[in-house]
This record gives sequence, structure tokens and C-alpha cells, in this order.
Amino acid sequence: MQPVTPAFLQALTTSHSMAISVTAMYGGLVTVPDLPVMDGSVTVDRGSKVRRSLSLTVSDPKYLPFAELDPLAVYGQKLVVRRGIRFAGGLIEWVPLGTFRIDEPQGDTLLGPITLTGQSSECHIIDDKFMAPTSTRGYATCVTAMEYLIRQTLPDAVIVNETAGSRNPSCAVATWTAGADRWDAVQQIALSMQAEIYVDAVDRFVIADIPNVESSSVVWDIAEGEGGTLMAASRAMSRTAVFNAVVASGENTAAGSAPVSAVAYDSDPSSPTRWNGPFGHVPKHISSSLWLTVPQCQAAASYALFDATARNVSTYVSAIPNAALEAGNCLRLTYSGRKELAIAQSFTIPLTAEGSSSLTLRGGKEEAA
Repeated sequence: MQPVTPAFLQALTTSHSMAISVTAMYGGLVTVPDLPVMDGSVTVDRGSKVRRSLSLTVSDPKYLPFAELDPLAVYGQKLVVRRGIRFAGGLIEWVPLGTFRIDEPQGDTLLGPITLTGQSSECHIIDDKFMAPTSTRGYATCVTAMEYLIRQTLPDAVIVNETAGSRNPSCAVATWTAGADRWDAVQQIALSMQAEIYVDAVDRFVIADIPNVESSSVVWDIAEGEGGTLMAASRAMSRTAVFNAVVASGENTAAGSAPVSAVAYDSDPSSPTRWNGPFGHVPKHISSSLWLTVPQCQAAASYALFDATARNVSTYVSAIPNAALEAGNCLRLTYSGRKELAIAQSFTIPLTAEGSSSLTLRGGKEEAA
């Protein structure tokens, strides 16, 4: 979760007023410091290639773009979105919600309003498909290779390594053909070091460990009852996307190495998904051209097994909005006489004073008393 003061978290359950700021920018300069927002929301989703997306309604029709350099046009114009708490005395504590490239503004020319969508900076990397075959050759480590691929598109991109110990293992030589998706290549390199990469609320490319409900620190409590932030909750359970073995394979013609593979099984005799148990045999296959040895494949399979065997229990929560959350945060949910720890898979933050935040939580685990 983004750093906020204790007063901010306390204010979520009190009557302090909410504030919204949407600033239009072009070429690094502010063009409109405070757009008149009628409605909108920011969605944060770990399952999407673009982690943050914006939906916005601007009330004043004068901002409907006609020319290429108008503030809400689609030629590199951006919106910086913040949500804050206004305390007694007028002080506002702001929390960033993202920087978004503008897509598809439209509206009535006389009456408005203007509606538009936006995406966080992964979209620039996705759009910049490889124009020629591209290789990691000459870039010895995974982080260096990702920096190279990202900064070919965005030379000034801020890239931070927030993995445990800031690990930066060696990177195998991999080659992508012309027309291949640059962001897919970046994500493949992150996966090869058992990490994920995304753009955060302050427009940084963050390399982070894949969240684990067993080891992650709880950043926020969502509880029912007086003083709590929970408004409604529902649950769903499914066998879909639950596996009890992971087969990891690697084949890299660019490096001239032979194909390799390894398997990790759910061998815990007390596990409901144990291999050779009532759940049956349900293997998951993963592959990467960046795994060159059997130990690399074994490490990848073992790392992926925890997520593969996690219960596919989705909890859908309606709660008081907390703009400081990040997808992947570990939350504590207290409801129906239970306490569970879960990972925030996706959520939506409204850009109005009214309305709740909808969250999808995955991998729930009952917390011991």
C-alpha cells in the first residue's frame, strides 16, 4: 500500500470530506490544473496487462478536443489523478491514483459532458512492437534486460526493483521476432526471476515479488460493524485455475541449449489438492526460453506451485474506498464471524464523493485466532 499517515486511514471511517484532483498534462507541462470532474473511477487489476485504467466524465464541453494540442486530445496528453481526505482546517492529504494516457474522448459539442478512458504507462510499451528481431544478448541480468527493453520506448522511465533482497539474477539470451509484443517480453523476463512487473500509482515500473498470502504483511483491515469499512461481501468457489502439479519447461534455440524441464507436485498429505488424492491429477504447464537448466525449471515450478494450489475462492467486497491500496496487497477481512487473509486481485476507486469501492480478493486463508 502507498505510504499514508495513520490519520488518513482513520479518516476513512469518519465524516471527513473527500477531494478529487485531475490534472491534464502534455509534454511534461500542466495544461489544465484541475478539470471539472462529474464522474469516473480508477480500476486496478493484477490480471490485466495494463494494471491501472481510468474512466472519466468531465462536465464542461469546452474541453472536448478539436485540435491535436487540445488538453484532452489523444496525441500523448496525460491525466494525473489523485484522491484525498480533507481534514478540519482545510488540509488535504492526497494519494496518487495514477498517470493515464488519454484514449477516446467523446461528447456532445454543445452540452457535454465529455467521457474518456485512459491507461497507465504499460500501454506505451505494448504499442511499441518490435520493429526488428530483438535479443537480450549483451544484457547480463534480468533487471538490466528489462530496463533496456522499457527504455527503448520510454527513455526516462523510472524502474525500481522491490523484490526481496533486490535480487537480480543472470538473464539467458532470448530473441523475439519483429512484430512481437515488447511488454510480453518484459513480463517473460520478470517471470523468469519469479517476479512480476507493473506500473504503480506514481508512474514507476515496479519489479516485485509475486504476492503470497502466507508471507505478506497485512496492510489494511476490512471489517463489518461499527467503525468498520465493509459494506457488503459475497463469495464464490471453483475448481477452475486450481492445479496440483506444475511442469516447467525451457527451450532456447538462440542459446543453443537442449530442451529442459522439471515438475513440482503437491505432495502435502494433508492438502485437499494433493497429487494422487481425491482431487485427481491436474497439472499446469509453464514455459520460458529464459530457463536453460533443470535447476532453473525446478525453481520455477516450485515457486509457481503455491499459486497453482491456492483455493480458487473469490471474495467480492464493497467497502469504503481506500485510494492507497495497490493490487497485490494483503488484506484482512472480518465478516460473518470469520477472519480471513486475502490478496487484493482487483478493485475500483470512485472519483466522486458518493459510492463504494468494489474489490475482488483471491487466495483467501482463514487467520488463526
